[in-house]
Amino acid sequence: MKMKVLLLDPRWPTMVPVEILNKVSGKIIFTGEVPEPVRDILSGFIQVESEKIIVSTNELDSIVVKAIERGAHVFEVGSRRDPVGQARAVMSRALCRGAWEQAQSHSSLIPYLEEECAEVIQAIREGASDEELIGELGDVLLQVLFHAEIAARRGSFSFDDVAASFVKKMKKRQPYLFDGSVGVVPVAEQERLWVVGKMEEGGGD
Repeated sequence: MKMKVLLLDPRWPTMVPVEILNKVSGKIIFTGEVPEPVRDILSGFIQVESEKIIVSTNELDSIVVKAIERGAHVFEVGSRRDPVGQARAVMSRALCRGAWEQAQSHSSLIPYLEEECAEVIQAIREGASDEELIGELGDVLLQVLFHAEIAARRGSFSFDDVAASFVKKMKKRQPYLFDGSVGVVPVAEQERLWVVGKMEEGGGD
């Protein structure tokens, strides 16, 4: 029988859909980065058989790559296909591998952020296609990911913190998005709540 590979999401390695657990079995081989608590949990769920199953959070691990090249049956948790998660992983690898990326700072990236924002504005003004606008917005997202990854590596904040700051701001300035109410909110009320929220925050944009 074919060897199996179970690819977990490194963000949530304990979250494995039941339908996948029902399909995987074998002598478990964990790659080095899989946390011990995850190993203990999965060892209690995966039925041991003569065939081997590799469990990993890293599809680029040499053991995983070789197994896939040899035709291993791959099971992948759905959250790994999340585009935002994939983008974050790519940026993390970029700073691990690229000398240029490693040499950058928040300050050195300012010209690139200014350029990418200007290109988005230009694309909108010139009536760019949806595909072109997606690309330009993706370039701005790259800058956000870059700054967040730089901060994460010095132990300051992460992309999650950036996203959480947005949600926190919206809770203050547009509370109707979180109170279970429905219907369209008039512009005047939106503006009033926005000002109130800003005042509670002590100013800001």
